[in-house]
Amino acid sequence: MPIHQPTQRSATAPGEPLAVKQAEAALVEHYPRLVRLAYVVLPPSLGRHRRVLAAHGAVQRALPVTRTAPARMAQVPAQSRRSPEAGQAEAPANAPYASMRLRVLRTALAYERRPRWWPGRLPAPAALRPALPVVWGLRLFPRAGGVDELALDRALSEVPGAVRAAFALQLLDGLPETAVRGLLAEAGVEDPAGAVRRAARLGRPDPGAARILLRSGEFDPCTVQTRPSDLLRRRHRVRAAALAAALCVVAGTLAVAAEKEVRDEAPGAGVTVPALDPAALLRTAAEQWADTSRIDFTAWPVRGDRRGDGELLGRALRAWSEPSGNVQVSTTPGTVGVPPAQPPRLLFAGEVDGAAVVLFHDGGVRVVRYAEPLAGGGGAALDFARTDDADVTTGAAVVVSRTGEKARFLLAPWISETSTRDLLAPDTPGRPLEVGPDGITAPVERPAAGGGCDAWPVLHLRSSERIVENHAFLVTDLGDLAPAHLTYTPKPGRGAPARQPREATGPEALLAWARTACSLRALSGSGVRAVNNWAFAEQRLPEGGASAEWLCTRADTWRGPGRVLVQFLQPAASPTAPAAVVADRNDTALCSRFGQHILAGTHWKAESGRWYVLAAGSRAVNRIEATGQVRGTAGGPTLAVRAPRDASVQLTARLREGGTLAAVR
Repeated sequence: MPIHQPTQRSATAPGEPLAVKQAEAALVEHYPRLVRLAYVVLPPSLGRHRRVLAAHGAVQRALPVTRTAPARMAQVPAQSRRSPEAGQAEAPANAPYASMRLRVLRTALAYERRPRWWPGRLPAPAALRPALPVVWGLRLFPRAGGVDELALDRALSEVPGAVRAAFALQLLDGLPETAVRGLLAEAGVEDPAGAVRRAARLGRPDPGAARILLRSGEFDPCTVQTRPSDLLRRRHRVRAAALAAALCVVAGTLAVAAEKEVRDEAPGAGVTVPALDPAALLRTAAEQWADTSRIDFTAWPVRGDRRGDGELLGRALRAWSEPSGNVQVSTTPGTVGVPPAQPPRLLFAGEVDGAAVVLFHDGGVRVVRYAEPLAGGGGAALDFARTDDADVTTGAAVVVSRTGEKARFLLAPWISETSTRDLLAPDTPGRPLEVGPDGITAPVERPAAGGGCDAWPVLHLRSSERIVENHAFLVTDLGDLAPAHLTYTPKPGRGAPARQPREATGPEALLAWARTACSLRALSGSGVRAVNNWAFAEQRLPEGGASAEWLCTRADTWRGPGRVLVQFLQPAASPTAPAAVVADRNDTALCSRFGQHILAGTHWKAESGRWYVLAAGSRAVNRIEATGQVRGTAGGPTLAVRAPRDASVQLTARLREGGTLAAVR
């Protein structure tokens, strides 16, 4: 529904200053551009409906009101007008437009600006100010975009308004950084240079793609969709107002209405009806997964014997929108628990292990699980987990129930074979796992959360040949809704290109995971998407010993950052003897495609009782040097030097193509 723009007048009122006439002409001509700018700068906490109205209000209030003196036109630094072929938006460069843009920026930025004496829990004064346009009985919001637009909107919501303003001015208006800094300073921003620097990071690595997303319908408040407001709440308000008028006359009625109006207009209050309407839930057809190129949670059909139970679905949606005190809420790291902006996709609704369970998928970003007991007085549970960019393996299963030491999974429709196996029994074949008609597995043993580590159960799944992804893979329950995908990268070959991660189903991969499976306990509940074991080096031990392996176990989270455990696998009598963890690093790119070089070291005791410092690097390392209390060098990717047990040693490596590398700790 395009929002009507102001109609340009054919004549100007007598005596009106020329500056005001020019400003009005600029506002009418560039109204969509200015409204989009205001919408991006305004705080997302307002909600999409109020943000649309506030954006139009900010632009419509930008027109100078004086009729007796010329309006001051803003002066901004000179800007280049680049051609569209160069990938840069060509913005209007006239003074009236610049003046309107500055006034719109000041108004939009004021929505986040609080005076020092203003209560911190209340929105900024500008957000509480009534202003036109006003819409009664309808909710307005821009057209929904895809996963990329949602990701950009989420990234913009995590930065201040000044950063959003710098981002929009560069991508929408094509201003150079110097002009943006000058304009932000004139708009009252305290640190314009810092805002420009942070805005530059938002557009990486492809500013052109970010510009296209910012011009999409997701950020266009001039072309909106409409939905009714909460009809039941509105009806109740009318009845309450009528009763109050009869009993308490006009004064009481006005007090109640004012209180409700403030509550309803507060940022984040209320969710549009479609997001809470069970009838509006998205439902995927049963066979769509076999006829789409997007194999993720959007291809899951709705399943469960209560998928038509509107009351259950309504309770689940209301708990999601506004959880009460008896709803236990949990979120994996990096996951937000906000209500859905649009109707989510229904994946499952049924009874599992004495509870009514509902699974939703929200816009490609989250899976949400609601569970309420079928009997007894226990409260409901609401769990959130990130699942953006899921694929055939990471979108293959979701936990629907955990009882005691066991869990049940809802499998993706493309899973054709299912079994379980124990990572600590690499030579024992998998056991078939029963799967019900709705895709729910029989109970599966869960890995031990603490204490001993005698077994590590995993799901051994195979995808259907109908999607040309007919291969087996392993996933394991690490305490989140989505199990983690396990992979393996074999040892580097001599003169061969770098190896790539592969499924951890072969004998070599299973033997490596048998030595390192228990280290997965350190990753429980941290939102892990996938874990890869990379055998980055093999080393012949001193004193005629056998070979040892160096593994880098990298856990990638759904939110991006990874954790690395470097593990040393010395010869052992048992194939399940745990490896020694010699380094542990959080929030690092090591052992990923963006961190392909690694060096690690450890102290090691030979059978003779003598101690050594051992070090190993990845395939690009051609020299290792030890300094400190012990000195030694070795040409190649491994080093062994005699050293006291507690000797302090610093290890560095030289790379074949130049550069140095310090040992990870």
